[in-house]
Amino acid sequence: MPDLEKRLRMIMIADRGRVGDAELTRRIEEALRAGAPALQLRDKTSTPAASLDFARRLAEACRKHNALFFLNDRLDVALAADADGVHLGPDDLPVAAARSVAGPGFLIGASTGLPEEAVRAVAAGADYLGCGSVFATGSKPNAGDPIGLEGLQAVVEAVALPVIAIGGVTPGRAASVRGTGAAGTAAISALLGPRPVDQVVKALLEPWER
Repeated sequence: MPDLEKRLRMIMIADRGRVGDAELTRRIEEALRAGAPALQLRDKTSTPAASLDFARRLAEACRKHNALFFLNDRLDVALAADADGVHLGPDDLPVAAARSVAGPGFLIGASTGLPEEAVRAVAAGADYLGCGSVFATGSKPNAGDPIGLEGLQAVVEAVALPVIAIGGVTPGRAASVRGTGAAGTAAISALLGPRPVDQVVKALLEPWER
């Protein structure tokens, strides 16, 4: 996908366990109308069947707005929902195994926090990397110690793939993240924070659109 880096300049993360489906869908639609280029569904508690039904609806909404749609963790549900890709963490299906099942046209993201992890993920067939936690965050209790901007930049410099900063990235920090060479940011706050969704989306995109 030749314009992948541009389409990953902001990934809004929809955590299904935090608000009801109707409210989450409303916020997602608002973000898509504001220009959010990608959505990742995080669904840690639903059955595969229930997750698939919701994922299919979100995939359709993303297609309507020309946004990428990813599912967190579950390759099987992502493929069944006709998602654009899946994002895999260290305890999920290995990237190489996912690539052998999904084929070359399906996007695979991998979580990393260290340059050597990033290099291994690239060799295994990842298309982009989610790097963090960059800053301290309460959105993911098991995120570990933040790696900071220096750690993010080390990963960016270790690989040629798009690197997406995650963890505590706010509009006020977006410009400093951009300065590391990261391709974009991923944020739960884009959908679930107290500020209007459209304002947060536009603020997170702004450093990459100058």
